[in-house]
Amino acid sequence: MRNWAKEAGLLKWAALVAVFALAVTLTLGSVIVLVGVTIRISRMANPAMRALATLAELLTGMLWLVGTIYIATHLAVLIFGGDSSPQAKPRSDSP
Repeated sequence: MRNWAKEAGLLKWAALVAVFALAVTLTLGSVIVLVGVTIRISRMANPAMRALATLAELLTGMLWLVGTIYIATHLAVLIFGGDSSPQAKPRSDSP
């Protein structure tokens, strides 16, 4: 990579744009799928199956959306975290 690109931090900003696009895509995709599933569940005739499907949708939707937030946050910390992680610091009690 060219020196001016590293100095300007263009690689970090390009990675930020990619992570942002990934987060928006995953969130929008999960919402579209969950709305489609909600429509299908509301058309079910059997109340017991509808209740079971609603519970499954709630659990799956929460896991999916929390997972999306985790992925976006984790990638942003990896990109912009630098050397602030505990593993990167030398231990003071080592000889």
